[in-house]
Parts: sequence; structure tokens; C-alpha cells
Amino acid sequence: MNLNRIDLNLFAVFDAIYTAGSLTKAADVLCITQPAVSNSLARLRDMLSDPLFVRTGHSMTPTPVAQNIIVPAREALRLLRTSVQESHTFNPLTSEKSFNFASRDLLEVSIMPRLIGRLQEVSPGISVTNYEISRSQVVSAMASGSLDFFADASTFTDPHLCKQKIAEDQFVVLARSDHPLLTDGLDLDTFLKLGHIHVSHRKSGPGPIDIALDKLGKKRRVVMRGQHFLTVPSAIVKTDLIACMPYHLAKHYDLAIYPLPLDLPAVEYFLYWHVSADHDQAHLWMREQIFEVAKVYQPH
Repeated sequence: MNLNRIDLNLFAVFDAIYTAGSLTKAADVLCITQPAVSNSLARLRDMLSDPLFVRTGHSMTPTPVAQNIIVPAREALRLLRTSVQESHTFNPLTSEKSFNFASRDLLEVSIMPRLIGRLQEVSPGISVTNYEISRSQVVSAMASGSLDFFADASTFTDPHLCKQKIAEDQFVVLARSDHPLLTDGLDLDTFLKLGHIHVSHRKSGPGPIDIALDKLGKKRRVVMRGQHFLTVPSAIVKTDLIACMPYHLAKHYDLAIYPLPLDLPAVEYFLYWHVSADHDQAHLWMREQIFEVAKVYQPH
């Protein structure tokens, strides 16, 4: 028997005939015509090489083969119905679903803890995982279902992804509290004289600070280049270097924070998900939780 050619609708008809004991009654239950029921039964008989039912007076009596397959057939139909129903419902109180995130520093340091706190109250069975992934792999990971959400400060466009802005922030300057050259504050001249830590996931190239300075005909002195904002504080406390970082990250550390001495647009953070999950009830619910906890992250 070629399982790829099995029409599952035939088993729904089989179950109806077995339960009703009549082709006519089965047709009424299924809301189809009696000839359609007869045709389905004929196809199933041919597929299973068994009559399945024999007429006894006004009823259809199942054969031993029919009796043997009715229980697993009904269980398979039940699982299919349950699967379809559950795809349209989501109960956060009982769900044990795990969501996979790939995000930059802001989500992991500032938003993720608040999200976990919220989930522990409203859906204690749900778990989350956050890991790093190359931007070039985001779409394929989401399409395969191994990644649910991607969050980043920069935007990119792909027809397979949906996105929504979840937060805004502003860059500030971070320095050690006893910095000898910042006792009177931080102006642009001092900003340019000091050595900088530049955070970027790229090996080289300017960031938004450098682009803004270039428009002013200025250039800063980058002494250290790293991939993560989270490594910045440990380097700052041991040196006279300074670093520009989003305020909602900088405020977590016992370090001096200064306004950026040049104008720079707000940093926008976006949440991405695959278009195939756009109407999924679990995804919709999780997005609502993320949007809710991210409301507090606006420019300081």
C-alpha cells in the first residue's frame, strides 16, 4: 500500500459508517450525498482489499478488518482534529512552549529580564532562549522554525520577515567615575582627545558616531574595537578610555554617564519574525508581551 496516496477523508467516512451503521445515516452526519458515501467506501474497500462492511438487513455490519482498524483510525482522526484546533488556540497558563530569540545587547540586558519576570507571573511554563546568530542566517533559521524572534538596532528588509519597532534609545558617553579629565564635564574637544572604545559587529568601518562626526569635519580616536557593549564597562574601569553606548545599557553600571556632545538621531530597535508565524496565536501572544515590557524603553 502506498501511504502517500491515502485519502484521509476516506477514514472520516469509514468512521461515520461504522458509527451510524448505515450509508444514508452516515451521509446525513457528514452532510454529503449517499452516492458520495458509497463512492468513498468503494475506494476504501479497494485500498484495503476488504469489503469492510456487509449488509445485514437495514444495517451495515463491520468485517473483522473494519473492527481491527476502527480504534486506531478514530485515534488518528482525533489527533488531526486536535492538532487543527490547537493551531488556532493558545493558553499561556498551561503552555510549555519554548521561544528562541536572537538579539543584541539591549534585549538581553534590559528587555529580557523584564520579559522573564512577566512570563513568570502570567505563563510560568514558558521558557526562552537567546543566542547569537549571523544576520545572513536569520531568514533561513526563522523559516525552519529554529528561530522565533530576531531583535536588532539596525533594520534590514526581507519579504519573508515582518517587523515592528519595539523601543527607542539615545547614545550617551560612559567613563569611569574618577576620570581625571572629566571633572568639569565633557565637551566636544575633550570627547575628541580621549581614546574611544567602538562597538560594532563588523570588523571595520564607521559607526553612527563616526558618521555624525565626519559631517562636522571631525574624527575620534578609536583605541579598541569590540563586538559587544557588555565588554565595555570592564575595560573602562581600568583605563581612561570612554565609550558611546545606548543609555538603557549604560545606566546598569556604576560608571559616570555624560550626554553625547553632538546631535545624533534616536537609536531604534526592531523586532522581526517570519511571515509564516504572523497569525500564529502563540507568536501573537509573545509579541504582545515583548511590546508591553519594551514600552518603558524610550529616549531618556
